[in-house]
Amino acid sequence: MTVDPHEVCAVILSAGEGRRLRPLTARLPKALCPVGNVPLLDRALARVAALGFTDPDSVAVNACYLGDQVVAHVGDRAYLSVEPGEPLGTSGGVGRLRDWVAGRGVLVGNVDGYLAHPKLPAGPDIAALLDGWDGESVRLLGQRLTDPAERGGFDGHRFAGFSLLPWRYVRQLPATPGNLVRTVWRPAEAAGALRVVPFTGTYLDTGTPPDYVAANRHAAAGGNLVDPTAEVTGACQEAVIGAGAVVAGTVTRAVVWPGARVEAGEVVVDAIRVGADLTVPAG
Repeated sequence: MTVDPHEVCAVILSAGEGRRLRPLTARLPKALCPVGNVPLLDRALARVAALGFTDPDSVAVNACYLGDQVVAHVGDRAYLSVEPGEPLGTSGGVGRLRDWVAGRGVLVGNVDGYLAHPKLPAGPDIAALLDGWDGESVRLLGQRLTDPAERGGFDGHRFAGFSLLPWRYVRQLPATPGNLVRTVWRPAEAAGALRVVPFTGTYLDTGTPPDYVAANRHAAAGGNLVDPTAEVTGACQEAVIGAGAVVAGTVTRAVVWPGARVEAGEVVVDAIRVGADLTVPAG
């Protein structure tokens, strides 16, 4: 599916601090944390690129926390909106991009969303958000709630990482801290202008260590995913091993970041290893 960039653009929200992932995000912004040895931001950019959003005129990335790292990583692949001070949140981040959006609809993706569809590759897996869109309604990608009593959902679904916003809502968003739930989604729902597009694949927000490890394990498809440049002489089971990592010990249901080390005799289970000595439990 190819989208006319004059009618719709894409925004990947990447400014957050990722506080729930600390201490991982004390040294690396959430957007650059690897899942399946691919930074979350690269996964999001590849997903929208498959729909035709491929350059700074059609896709934007916002940055704030450790923003210099995000800016350097993005380069000229997208338009960059660097927020001064504290992150503006999902609503303020989009509002700050109003002049760039310039009358278009906006496909908004949260960088920490991990999506995988059993039958569709990245891009086509969310294309239903755009199919037949009238340019007026708000659309949310949603995953059906397993517990009907769960609060905060939309039409029996929880938000699954991407939404589609018409210009008539975006043009009203101020560049001040705010959340799209309150400024767009709930008002549209109350006005009968919100539609949930079901997503039947796997969705995890990767915002906590358990979900982050779960997303990595899903990317490894139940086995090991080892970067070709890693040195592994130890034992690995359901592990993701990053570029340049050295694993001489035992790694089980765990993620070893690029350049990290697991020495002989060490056991890393249900956790994330960063560097030579930081182990973040995922239990």
